[in-house]
Amino acid sequence: MATKQTESVTIISLRKLSLETREPPPKESKTFTVEDAVETIGFGRFHIALFLIMGSTGVFWLAGSLLIIGLASVVIPTIGWRWLIRIASIPGIILILAFKFIPESARFNVSTGNTQAALATLQRIAKMNRSVMPEGTLVEPILEKRGRFADLLDAKYLRTTLQIWVIWLGISFAYYGVILASAELLERDLVCGSRSEAEVVVTVMDTEESQSPCHCHMFAPSDYRTMIISTIGEIALNPVNILGINFLGRRLSLSITMGCTALFFLLLNICTSSAGLIGFLFMLRALVAANFNTIYIYTAEVYPTMMRALGMGTSGSLCRIGAMVAPFISQVLMSASFLGALCLFSSVCVICAISAFTLPIETKGRALQQIK
Repeated sequence: MATKQTESVTIISLRKLSLETREPPPKESKTFTVEDAVETIGFGRFHIALFLIMGSTGVFWLAGSLLIIGLASVVIPTIGWRWLIRIASIPGIILILAFKFIPESARFNVSTGNTQAALATLQRIAKMNRSVMPEGTLVEPILEKRGRFADLLDAKYLRTTLQIWVIWLGISFAYYGVILASAELLERDLVCGSRSEAEVVVTVMDTEESQSPCHCHMFAPSDYRTMIISTIGEIALNPVNILGINFLGRRLSLSITMGCTALFFLLLNICTSSAGLIGFLFMLRALVAANFNTIYIYTAEVYPTMMRALGMGTSGSLCRIGAMVAPFISQVLMSASFLGALCLFSSVCVICAISAFTLPIETKGRALQQIK
């Protein structure tokens, strides 16, 4: 019995000794991602300032357009168009200075391996919002493969990319076309009945300069009023546009607004009153703005994260080409053939409507893709 008790005590003692000498498990170091930091920091003063600065490039842009048109009606007849340009440059200078406030994207810095810069950005946001950073070390896996131009032309996205490029070019062509065409219509009075007889200035002696296509005719007060009302149209259709995007989907909504844009371009050829012309221009500005809103959303949603910025960038490049072509149609061809210019704008919009309707991917209710 004594031997058995001694063995039991010895076994217990050895177990206690092994438990006491066992090394404690190493503590796992805490880590967090950019998304974790954003959620922890929360909404605050930084986001309000960011909203005001970035929003000014879109909504304050519209207010600036209305302000410039209003100023033009006063400045150009008194001190000339050069002073109008000087005054118009002031908001741009203010925006450039304001953009210095915006830090580089923390996600971009992390994706390129610059973790320290990303951490500094997040700490700055937390300080402005009077919040705290999550505990641990900022980590984010660096993507082994980043988006390339060839990815846009991959078999999976080739058709989508080509159709998106056509739509971006066409929308930009129509957008800047209607803006320039509005001034051309009012300046040269190309639409019959667009002005009343009392508003038409009749000159007894027409000089050769006044008959030149390069001669500038001064706007009447009613012309500035028409421009202001039509510009307001760019935000008038936004609620309907939002409902259409969410309920009808991106493709169908875009095809409908592009088709309506084509129709209203042709309606400009109708002999109408001044109120009718204002109505047509108002709807055109509303529709082309809705087209831009929808294609922006669709392009950002259809590409995965690794290709999204590349897809938006290349689409924006095609957009600039459409903007460069528009003046030749709105101000050159329209002077030679008014109906021909309108038919060209309308035809481009019809092509874009068909392209939008036949897009292979609908992004309504679809989660953002992270990888290709």
